[in-house]
Amino acid sequence: MSTTLLPDYCGGSIVNLMQSIATACGSTLARYPQLATLPAATLSRARHVVLLVIDGLGQRTLARHMAASPHLHQHLLGSMTSVFPSTTASAITAMMTGLAPAQHALTGWHMHLDEIDQTLAILPLLPRMGPVRLPANELPPRLFEHASLFQELDRESWVVAPQNIVGSAFNAWHSRAAQTRAYGSLDEMFACLGELLQETAIPRYIYAYYPDLDSYSHHYGTDSRQAVHTLAAFDDLFGDFLRRVRGSRSWVLVTADHGFIDSPPRRVISLDDHPQLGDLLLRPLCGERRVAYCYVAPDKRPAFEAYVRRHLARAAHLYASDRLIAAGWFGPPPYHPRLSSRVGDYTLVMKDNWTIKDWLPGEKHFAMLGVHGGISASEMRVPLVGLLA
Repeated sequence: MSTTLLPDYCGGSIVNLMQSIATACGSTLARYPQLATLPAATLSRARHVVLLVIDGLGQRTLARHMAASPHLHQHLLGSMTSVFPSTTASAITAMMTGLAPAQHALTGWHMHLDEIDQTLAILPLLPRMGPVRLPANELPPRLFEHASLFQELDRESWVVAPQNIVGSAFNAWHSRAAQTRAYGSLDEMFACLGELLQETAIPRYIYAYYPDLDSYSHHYGTDSRQAVHTLAAFDDLFGDFLRRVRGSRSWVLVTADHGFIDSPPRRVISLDDHPQLGDLLLRPLCGERRVAYCYVAPDKRPAFEAYVRRHLARAAHLYASDRLIAAGWFGPPPYHPRLSSRVGDYTLVMKDNWTIKDWLPGEKHFAMLGVHGGISASEMRVPLVGLLA
């Protein structure tokens, strides 16, 4: 299995890339070091900056499928780490705010939020159980204290996203101060980017998001025919796009929020098979299948620790969650005041290609072959493609 890798917030992560972009685009805030391989001074030579995010394109995937991605390989500058956990909720928020998880405090797909005393799937802002207490569009001001990155920039900004999410409550909040464009197909996305780069001389920062590789990798696996075909289709259109925008004085960057591994059914720990463990939890698991946050009452913590060490040691590392905060896994201080409450009392960081899952009454069971969120190098390392067009 892949070796483990922690985020490099000192100059080698997607957070540092965002600091380079922010500074190049006029932000006066310097929260983190700039990306060592692409400082703001280099990006500042361009009129426009474009950041294309391919959800789920790990460095390992790109390296294994060079024949499907010649244009991406031609302009590969290197690689970076994602954030912890290496998942969309945490990493895309970092890209749209410029903040590490330690500051934005979005820590996984399922999060228990003390503000509303409910566990939500944080991207659609829907409860995992129980009724909807507040409409999704009323939740961001209650839950998110951070600004968007676009609010800090001294230039016109655009967000280009799929039609089904561009107007969502989460996306709208994190796109504040940017103009938005929706697309229905990959062709449309690249056409939109071409128009935005060629219709004006006014400097622009354009952020674009493409989700399909992640979806196919989850469903069919990281090296599946469907995933590789999706990568190849992107690469073909990316090559055409570069030819169209040549001479526009644009830095074109392509990266990802996280990578992937495959976890076959035999490597899934179901809490249905561990009722004693479930009985020790105050609430259902939060976080991700690869990084699970556990809420445990103080009087039950010795029993919880003993059970995990006896029955799950082959599959999971057990950490006190506050230890991971102090060790800098989520990013450097200062820490968001609610960070600790959003990562529970303990974190199960799954080993090798193990995952853990609980199912609530009424939830539809589904398999997920491709997974991410953990600290394997395959999940954590993402490529950085870039060129001055």
